[in-house]
Amino acid sequence: MTPEEETLYFTIDAGSSGERIDRFLAAQNPELTRSYIQKLLKEGNVQVNGTAVKASFRTAEGDRVELVLPPPDPLEILPENIPLDILYEDEELLVVNKPKGMVVHPAAGHSCGTLVNAILYHCGSELSGINGVMRPGIVHRIDKDTSGSLLICKTDRAHQSIAQQLSVHSIHRIYRAVASGCFKEYSGTVNAPIGRHPVDRKKMAVNREHGKEAITHYEVLENLKNASYIACRLETGRTHQIRVHMASIGHPLLGDTVYGSAKDPYHLNGQALHAMSIGFIHPTKNEYMEFTAPMPDYFVNLVQKLR
Repeated sequence: MTPEEETLYFTIDAGSSGERIDRFLAAQNPELTRSYIQKLLKEGNVQVNGTAVKASFRTAEGDRVELVLPPPDPLEILPENIPLDILYEDEELLVVNKPKGMVVHPAAGHSCGTLVNAILYHCGSELSGINGVMRPGIVHRIDKDTSGSLLICKTDRAHQSIAQQLSVHSIHRIYRAVASGCFKEYSGTVNAPIGRHPVDRKKMAVNREHGKEAITHYEVLENLKNASYIACRLETGRTHQIRVHMASIGHPLLGDTVYGSAKDPYHLNGQALHAMSIGFIHPTKNEYMEFTAPMPDYFVNLVQKLR
């Protein structure tokens, strides 16, 4: 399936008045890099009140912004015979246990060895094409260094159903994590919008001005040595949500050198975070299904070491 051009519309409010257009668009679209937005501006893909503008253009309250996202350049993705840990499979969908260290879909610097390469080999042409050739079958994702359950759609019907459930926050997603320090409360909710970091564009941050709604419910399962074993339930699914939210309340995840300490004394090579279970309404059976990914050895060993 060939991806199509997409057009996004924004209206400038009082809080965004006077802001550079490239910074405004970067805050509104955290999935897009600043350099890509500037490229779109140079190519005339950004108009304000019907006129193409440059990156230095400053907005005014009431301005109507039109952002055109051209289809991505096609990328040949080759099937690769990479073993999959399959938790469930039928003609509509596939649930896999993604290992720590595996990238979900091809991107710059990761053209092979990804989960998409593996599922292309496993499923062949039986994959939803709604997200275009870059991410066949992918309706949600988890970070490279996060392990656990991930849902793959084989048909467009399944993709549309799961995407709708994600949009209304009805997908049940439980994570396990090891966070630094001990919590004052054994359970709580972090309700703080997440957007692109205002300085470091490779990072996300709590951004109350331009961020999107993000809600994480947490529960302390066990107090450890200078750390806590916790469960997190996602109500929304923003990029790096659990990592950003836990860091924002003073409890960054162990091993997370981006949002926590730059040191990694336990040699975790990434955050101690596991997508344990995922539950959803099956797109054709119309019944609730839930699947659990076993805890990886590194995670079990870490908890035991900290007890």
